[in-house]
Amino acid sequence: MYEGTVFSRLDPKLQQAIADAGYKTPTPIQAEAMPYLFEGRDFIGCAQTGTGKTAAFMLPILDHLVKVRRPRHIGHPRALVLSPTRELAAQTAENVKKFSKHVQLPFACIFGGVSQFGQVKEIKKGAETMIACPGRLIDLMTQGIVYLDQVECFVLDEADRMLDMGFLPDIRRIISKLPKARQSLFFSATMSDPIRRLAGELVTDPAQVTIAPETPTVEKINQKVMLVAKPQKDALLIHLLEQHPEWNKVIVFTKMRHGADRVVKKLLKANVSCAAIHSDKTQNQRTRALEGFRAGKVRVLVATDIASRGIDVPEVSCVINMELPLETESYVHRIGRTARAGESGAAISFVTHEERNQLKAVERFIKKTIPVDRDHPFHDTGLDQKAGKTGDGLPQAPWVHPANRNKTNRKRQGHKSFLGRRQPDFGQKRD
Repeated sequence: MYEGTVFSRLDPKLQQAIADAGYKTPTPIQAEAMPYLFEGRDFIGCAQTGTGKTAAFMLPILDHLVKVRRPRHIGHPRALVLSPTRELAAQTAENVKKFSKHVQLPFACIFGGVSQFGQVKEIKKGAETMIACPGRLIDLMTQGIVYLDQVECFVLDEADRMLDMGFLPDIRRIISKLPKARQSLFFSATMSDPIRRLAGELVTDPAQVTIAPETPTVEKINQKVMLVAKPQKDALLIHLLEQHPEWNKVIVFTKMRHGADRVVKKLLKANVSCAAIHSDKTQNQRTRALEGFRAGKVRVLVATDIASRGIDVPEVSCVINMELPLETESYVHRIGRTARAGESGAAISFVTHEERNQLKAVERFIKKTIPVDRDHPFHDTGLDQKAGKTGDGLPQAPWVHPANRNKTNRKRQGHKSFLGRRQPDFGQKRD
């Protein structure tokens, strides 16, 4: 079925599952990483999200579990994948479900923010693979529900994000409970010195593969800057959504949680279907928001950087940065939510006088000057003169066929918010 590719080394039932999922040829990270993983080597992979890295590590792990059968012991997984966020854990679990559809390999997805009852139920069914966030995993270990003494394959996914979120003490605590004889896989989008030190604690004589950052994808994104006074950002956002009805799925990024909630209130008043996703939302709210967005019932997803990585939603038309991120690398991760799988997309950043230095830092990081779009009624001419930037106006989304616009507009008429107008606040929960 996949003769001549690394997929040919997989168990036939796994090959059938990935064929059902539409996999035709391996991505670069899959082609380069999987041969090492089949050999049982420890591994360090530097790759962005959207490169197929989840399949790169999960397929060899599932292949090992299928071919090397052992008696199941409740609460003693053979494979453990550690994820930084609930959304990434759930997404990885969806992949495991998809890949293992023709084999009997029970798994459990473990994260905080919801009752542990359902998760414990899956564990007691004999889950051989666990995809977990650090906080809930440690809770279940403390309760004597999960033990890590039989883990044969351990994956630390999005390691840089783990460090950003302050999980290093939890990671070290979890690693200390793992058997010394195991295969350890380490994935990160960046490789700073702290990340390298953590990798050194985890892996032994690792194979290493680096896949070029998202630059080719970023090049396909039509990036623009809009210079605007801070009080007019909300009005500009609504104006763009009205002018571009063909944008079916839009992600709007804010720096702060309260900023995301404020934007949602403004959009709801403008009768724009929307939902917010950030760490103050309960897991049910976050899940409903993502499901509604994927299904097209929610047009605009307003998010903090918790959603900038690890969330693969197809056909995102546009990413809008209400504020530039504090960390320049986050800009690439944010705009990478559009132009997935070879498609094109647009990314627009609203920039105020106070954000000029952040804009310069972003441009240095991506090695590219982002042109200014002046073709909107909220253009800040004073800031434009100070910045001294030039550029063309934003085109009318050329990757969307004009014939679809009227149909999209009719569909939007009278569309209410998927989550309703009232969105209560909840205390912050630990992933």
